[in-house]
Amino acid sequence: MNALTIQSHRAQLVITALSACLVTSALFTAYNGYTKRERRRNLDDEIRQSLAANNDAPPVVESELVLKDEVFAEELFIRTASNGTYDEDLIREQLARNYAFLGEEGMAGVRGGSVVIVGCGGVGSWAAVMLVRSGVSKIRLVDFDYVTLSSLNRHATATLADVGTPKVACIERTLRRISRWVNVDSRIEIWRKEDGGRLLEGADWVVDAIDNITTKVDLLKYCHDHNIRVFSSMGAGAKCDPTRIQISDISYTIYDPLARAVRRRLRLEGVTSGIPVVYSTEVPGDVKLLPLPEEEFEKGNVKELNAFDDFRVRILPVLGPLPSMFGLHIASYIICDLAKKPILNPLPIKNRRKLYERLLRDLLHRESKLLGEQVNKLPIDEDDAFLIFEDLHLGRSVVPPHAVPSRPQLIRWDARKGLMLENCVVFDFSEAERHTQECLSVGRDPREVWGEEVQAIVDRNAARIARYREWVGL
Repeated sequence: MNALTIQSHRAQLVITALSACLVTSALFTAYNGYTKRERRRNLDDEIRQSLAANNDAPPVVESELVLKDEVFAEELFIRTASNGTYDEDLIREQLARNYAFLGEEGMAGVRGGSVVIVGCGGVGSWAAVMLVRSGVSKIRLVDFDYVTLSSLNRHATATLADVGTPKVACIERTLRRISRWVNVDSRIEIWRKEDGGRLLEGADWVVDAIDNITTKVDLLKYCHDHNIRVFSSMGAGAKCDPTRIQISDISYTIYDPLARAVRRRLRLEGVTSGIPVVYSTEVPGDVKLLPLPEEEFEKGNVKELNAFDDFRVRILPVLGPLPSMFGLHIASYIICDLAKKPILNPLPIKNRRKLYERLLRDLLHRESKLLGEQVNKLPIDEDDAFLIFEDLHLGRSVVPPHAVPSRPQLIRWDARKGLMLENCVVFDFSEAERHTQECLSVGRDPREVWGEEVQAIVDRNAARIARYREWVGL
């Protein structure tokens, strides 16, 4: 009986303790909610006073100030309180999802990070917005250009009211409306290597979103030589396929015309790797530069229309979502790095470089036999092999029913023409052997062997390559 009494007494104590804990927790939660509402109510009063003192400010309707927590918090961050400061609790509430993902230490790195964005158009503006939304507290915007009507299809912050104003100014205005604690340093300047250090001073990361290839290479070279981490955007113009976008080191880029040109120029400067980039493997489709009016050509040298020497005069066609995706790729990569959770091994869309190397070796061997002499270098490279095999032939034989080759071969199509992109096709090994014997060895017209349907495919691919050459020449 005593044992039952003791157990009953203990149960009562446990129940009493749990009840006390629950009551205490409820009171604590209620108190926190009350103090937060009081703090916001005080800030509301300060906002009213500030707006009342501003004769140009629109009248504030009482009902507009009685908002749900989320909307009310937005209003607080849009309209600066008279003392210009914000409670840390409100900042952490705004960044709550980031704290949940990256943790305290990670967010300390993000909030303490400093990023310089050079080029504030379609790519740079989106990178800036998402970096600040994620908690980056110090950002420098560098761009000499102004918002035009044609900017509005891709720019992250520009509106009709911003046309004719500096791009950095309209981005800064939006960033301050997003984050009241952000330190934005806007520079209406063009980056030049002669005094580049001044604009990059203090940067944890530099974002290269420059259109001009010479300035882009100069910036990447400068950052590489001075051990400044830089992330570069390659060409988003004339692209539409989001599945082709990827991040990689500059040395691993495949079939982006701008990436190829930048990679080659950097090699001449002694830079072969170590620069992460976002790029697309998509080959530009049936799009062209927007034409200049005929009267401009009649006036003489159209390059005189350039804002600066060596900058593009004609307008690139751009589908708005693509540059925004490039910018968001950049922001994601930098945020993870600042949080010390870097993306160490970005997954490539295509990673069959060994296949392309083998295709080129086999092609080199066939060309040597065909010409009767040792060929040391082909007029096409691995990027070209990627284009022919992946984009033009989709990894399949040119011969119907276009089977996936077990042993694919690149081979010259017409023996009477030189080896070039337009005159190179994909066969399976047995088909390549037949083509060599019946076409290449005797100079026979390949359409007599393979038919008009295959010739039509070759001609269609040649037309696609011609369009691509127009873009490479930019």
